[in-house]
Amino acid sequence: MAESATHSSPSEGTGAASFAWVRTWGASPQAPDNSVMAVEPFKDATLRQVVRISGGGHSVRLRISNEYGTAPLTIGAARVGITESGGDIRSGSDRELTFSGRPTATVPAGAPILSDPVDLRVAGLSHVTLSLYLPDRVETCTCHGTFHALGWILPGDATTLATLPESATALPTQALISAVEVLPHTPAKAIAVLGDSRVDGIGSTPGADRRWTDVLAERLGARAGQTRYVVNQGIGGNRILADGIGTAALARFDRDILATPGLGHVVLAVGNDLVFSFAPRNEETAGFLDMFPGAPVTPDDITAAHLQLVARAHAHGVKAYAATIAPYGGSDMYSPEGDNAREQINSWIRTSGAFDGVLDFDAIWRDPADPTRIRDDLHAGDHLHGNDTGYKLLAESIDLTLFD
Repeated sequence: MAESATHSSPSEGTGAASFAWVRTWGASPQAPDNSVMAVEPFKDATLRQVVRISGGGHSVRLRISNEYGTAPLTIGAARVGITESGGDIRSGSDRELTFSGRPTATVPAGAPILSDPVDLRVAGLSHVTLSLYLPDRVETCTCHGTFHALGWILPGDATTLATLPESATALPTQALISAVEVLPHTPAKAIAVLGDSRVDGIGSTPGADRRWTDVLAERLGARAGQTRYVVNQGIGGNRILADGIGTAALARFDRDILATPGLGHVVLAVGNDLVFSFAPRNEETAGFLDMFPGAPVTPDDITAAHLQLVARAHAHGVKAYAATIAPYGGSDMYSPEGDNAREQINSWIRTSGAFDGVLDFDAIWRDPADPTRIRDDLHAGDHLHGNDTGYKLLAESIDLTLFD
């Protein structure tokens, strides 16, 4: 359960020292025409979204993104509160958010904005409700293309409503919000995970916090010792070397990973470059593969890209881990050539010594009877993505001492 809210300042009345800001939740921004779902243009409306943070704190701030907007974004009001149930807000926890001391803000096209800190005690694994009132027309809404939380669009300024009204309609995607950051009660570090759809949790139960990063956060929160928060920066369909669905991982690495407040550890888990390069092109796959232009890549290209990411992480003084690429035999994307390339990359990840540690997801998911395939009880029916059980096993396989 979340802790009760308090109006005391971060340094007075809480009995806790103020430590450095740490990101506790994130969603990588995407252009609406480059994502799975998009928000239709709207005006004079409130976006209410619920997210589960990984670690707690006594002060909160929100990062809002207009990075793929085509016009300035006007924020007419913004609020944060602890979620009671569904979209309702716990009594006494609702807080107004300001921007440079003002209740409204204009965010230039191509830019993000941070709210001012607000005093609010939230426990790890709490759900918080974020409400934004947008009075002017929003033609192009920066979003995150897959949606693993709850969200609604409400007419007018509904930011102060404690109960979700019947007039609310479901949001199809995460919209405008890209991070929640906290001042923790004790020194803490963030684990930022750069990934594709298997990191983003495609195949898990929507709204149930069943991605492997969610389960990892639960495991870390339950252990004694060092405090570690988990930030999921996966994008379904993402690649390392080239744009496709979402900006390429090499290009977004500084924004989504290295700029993470409190960053201590990076996990690299992107495998789509090889999958799409070797995928068979036929009537079933051609339309999908058209979303991923560019020349095919080789295992050498992928090792070079990983070495670049590791070097950039180490230059920032953080540890870098890599996940092996899990099998995908039986899916529409499978080819023997692609699987051979996957095995080459996995062997290099395990033995090269390039990383501070390895998360061997291939070993957890592969079927002993056919190592080219995911075990039937672990995938979502497409032989490509995990189900809740599959993602849980990935999280449970991770050695938590990697993050000491």
